[in-house]
Amino acid sequence: MNIRNLTKLSGGLALSLAFSSFALAQDTTTKTTTTTTKTAVVQNADGSYSVIEYPVGKEVTVQLTPYNLQGASGLARVVRAADGTRIFMDLSGVTGETKSYYAYAVDPRGMPTLLGPVMIENGIGKAEFSTPMNQFMIVLSPNEGVTTFSNDIPVTFRSAVPTGYAVVPVAVTSSESNKAVAVSTEVSSAYEVPLLNVPGFERNKDKEIRINFSGDLQGLKGKAYLSPTKDGVTKIKMRFDDMKMAPKDKRFVLWASSADGKYTKLGQVINNGERQESEIRSETSLADFGLFVTLEDTDVVNPTSRVYSVFGVTP
Repeated sequence: MNIRNLTKLSGGLALSLAFSSFALAQDTTTKTTTTTTKTAVVQNADGSYSVIEYPVGKEVTVQLTPYNLQGASGLARVVRAADGTRIFMDLSGVTGETKSYYAYAVDPRGMPTLLGPVMIENGIGKAEFSTPMNQFMIVLSPNEGVTTFSNDIPVTFRSAVPTGYAVVPVAVTSSESNKAVAVSTEVSSAYEVPLLNVPGFERNKDKEIRINFSGDLQGLKGKAYLSPTKDGVTKIKMRFDDMKMAPKDKRFVLWASSADGKYTKLGQVINNGERQESEIRSETSLADFGLFVTLEDTDVVNPTSRVYSVFGVTP
């Protein structure tokens, strides 16, 4: 993700930081009557950067601006609590052949975290997601598994800045270089995850698969229910039981492993020490895949932990 210094203006310095399709416009003006410098962070005219910080205990309604979807509209209700942020998404008037879009929360560095899919039926799409993030913009794309947005990644919806909220400045790694460096997480070792033979599952019927946890996760129980549809999409519902027996404040991340060894983040839950049960709902268009869980300390775009468990098909 590259950042360019576009121009210098006399009387003040305006930098335009662009990471692929995201950018931040920052206007600096000096008051003529005083020596105080006032800096205002504003949204780009094209809406390509709209990261805001969501306050705790307040519901924020965010308009989702459509791109190349005539007549479409969308909004998201974002509710941040002490134990995480919930997003309730509502799309309407969506036309075309695409049956699902993938929602991402994009942080101030421009790094996207997959929230999950939004299924479209009769032009309407509704979904509910959770994330531990508090500063992000929402981007929807027909592409699954996006790790960085660039000009060749299609965007169908992007969140606008609600009235009364300031855009969070682009995160930079060095004040001297004025560059925001995209940090990619490399997988240090391959996970051995067997495919589940999803094409052999009965369509539109739940297939139960179970997971056995060990080590630090001893005592935690998990089940997943997979339901392939005739449209080539597999719905996934993952349920954790006995969460209080697992490490506190960790992220339990559910991944799909494709036949070519690529990993797709399907969702995550955080053990706050108070919930006995938790659930992840997601979907994927992968023809066949394996499922596994990692235990992460922070938000990640690729699996990193050594503690993981692999799902097996129940006979």
